[in-house]
Amino acid sequence: MEKERFTISVYTENNIGLLNRISAIFLKRHINLDSMTASRSEIPDVYRFIIVVKITEEQVKKIIGQIEKQIEVIKAFYHKDDEIFHLETALFKIDSSLLFEKREIQNIIKNNNANIVTVTREFFVIEKTGRRRETEALYNKLEPYGLMQFVRSGRIAISKEKMHISKILESFTPENI
Repeated sequence: MEKERFTISVYTENNIGLLNRISAIFLKRHINLDSMTASRSEIPDVYRFIIVVKITEEQVKKIIGQIEKQIEVIKAFYHKDDEIFHLETALFKIDSSLLFEKREIQNIIKNNNANIVTVTREFFVIEKTGRRRETEALYNKLEPYGLMQFVRSGRIAISKEKMHISKILESFTPENI
């Protein structure tokens, strides 16, 4: 089977140590994570991990089964890239003198639909939200000017198809367990 990129969504209770146990599932199988994010979900007291991996569909099915064996895990799903809307955010910190000395930086920012979020005497910060290839392209354009700092979030994603996840999760809320 061919490796594909999968986005795994894991709905959980918010308990200490769960992140360690979930990441250990991937570690045991020598699977590298492309990204991982966590946030609260649309259901009170239910949290959501979004994990991106490049593996076979057979592997992702096994991993979902292992993740769902964790006590605090309510439900896990996986999706291919064409089944979800996904974005990430990147921040770029650059020397402020370049903003005024190098006109092409202003054009790069504008042409890449990025935003300047702050300017100080020493540096300015650019924010870019989009697909990974877009943040990578902006990185490649800005890198020759000297990046002071760069950081990118993990993927955030929602499914294109209606999942009725809220109804599924309502039965798992603490007052119903």
